[in-house]
Amino acid sequence: MGMRGDMEGPGRILVVSADIGAGHDAAAAELARRLRGRGLLVDRLNLLEVLPVAARWVVRDAYRGILRWLPWGYDVLFRLTGRSRVPASVLRSLLRPVRRRMRRAIPPDTRAVVTTYPFANQLLGPLRRQGRLAVPVISYVTDLVVHPTWLAPGVDVYCAVRHAEVQPSGAADDVEVTVVRPLVAAAFATSSAVDRREARQRFGLPPDERLALIVAGAWGAGDIAATVAEVRATGHVRPVVVCGRNEELYQRLRGGEHVFGWVEDMPALMRAVDVVVENAGGLTCQEALACGVPVVTYRPIPGHGRANATILARTGLTRWVPGRDQLGPVLAGLFGEADGERPDRDGEPRSHPGPTAAGRPAGPDLAAPTADPAGVVAEAAGRAGSAGVEGRGRRTLVDSVGDAVAVVAALLQATGGPR
Repeated sequence: MGMRGDMEGPGRILVVSADIGAGHDAAAAELARRLRGRGLLVDRLNLLEVLPVAARWVVRDAYRGILRWLPWGYDVLFRLTGRSRVPASVLRSLLRPVRRRMRRAIPPDTRAVVTTYPFANQLLGPLRRQGRLAVPVISYVTDLVVHPTWLAPGVDVYCAVRHAEVQPSGAADDVEVTVVRPLVAAAFATSSAVDRREARQRFGLPPDERLALIVAGAWGAGDIAATVAEVRATGHVRPVVVCGRNEELYQRLRGGEHVFGWVEDMPALMRAVDVVVENAGGLTCQEALACGVPVVTYRPIPGHGRANATILARTGLTRWVPGRDQLGPVLAGLFGEADGERPDRDGEPRSHPGPTAAGRPAGPDLAAPTADPAGVVAEAAGRAGSAGVEGRGRRTLVDSVGDAVAVVAALLQATGGPR
């Protein structure tokens, strides 16, 4: 199909994410909700569905395995690829065979394409730059670190939350970054309307104790068992653990108190606790900050987790606890206690303080910019006014086999090969 002229009607937006954990998809879902609220048509696309089956395994399962079994390897890879744009350029070239698949996956009446996953930029950016996609490509960066893997020539604009930093190798002077509010569901910002006692009752939590919500994303990544034990040992809070979709972790911890798997109503659960202990600095951290709940980063996962933790701590949004010995004093400080004191048992749960552990307002700080990502996208789509998808020709078996071989080779090289 070729170009189409100006369209009547609200226009269509394609949001491309990936089911790598839950953060990329959750941001995409919230963006889609906001865009539909503006009267736009929205399609969702999982990038992994565009890749050959073997490549999906490399991108998702091999990555998860490295993060779990060789975390130091992931940390090294993150650092090395953060020093230069060359690895992203190599990946972009090796993903070239998939561009035709991506092009055909875009509806012909699309007015803008939005990504929430970095590899999508490496496919869409070249299409845009080569004129094969005549509508804007906008990327919402889900981390506080704009890593070079997010950066691709042809992407029109990158949306990032306040305090996000472009890594030095990203050459910030030639990357257009629009500061936006985080793509956090409105329920988190309005969670104060949820009655705390009712929320605790709903989740079977004690009504009169201080609670620490320990989270580790959808994959339950990191040494969560150690975190739970060490938080409990401080004596200042009782742990409440969310294991996400990590069934093995859930089965291992469920003998203890207050252990959950996947939780649908996270706004209510966050309203029920006094502090959130997290290890990645991603979406769940932003949700807690939107709630106004103090956030402590402890045992951050390697790579983007540590990079996010550095920025969050430096800007005063969270407190990064570097070791077990500091955990008790930090938690005690949240509640105005000296380390070693036991919290009072007065029959009423303590309200969490408004500031974060570092003493700065949490939610208002992240939400300070007035730009809504949906508004940025809607404006860009309005300027486009027409689709730009070309070359949606018939696919052959040779194309499919060639794509599979090239993409698997590309991704194996990009991830350092099998471990």
